[in-house]
Amino acid sequence: MPVKIHGKDYTTCAERLATFHERFKDNKKSIITEIIQFKDGIVVVKAIVKIGDNVFTGHAYEEVGSSKINETSSLENAETSSIGRALS
Repeated sequence: MPVKIHGKDYTTCAERLATFHERFKDNKKSIITEIIQFKDGIVVVKAIVKIGDNVFTGHAYEEVGSSKINETSSLENAETSSIGRALS
């Protein structure tokens, strides 16, 4: 179920992943992530979603310590965000 962010409906990455797997269960598909940068407190992650011959890309940038979640999980947060963007 979408959540409200700044008054707008937002589909979470978990929901997007569930839809992706259900909708394309019979297709050749993959999700590949790559750490572009993890240096000087900056994390940049790229995600590539492939469905058959179609390719979708998403990027995310996080600063270590910039939020409560980024105090301990900036890499994971960036990876999840990049996947969510690629799936959108």
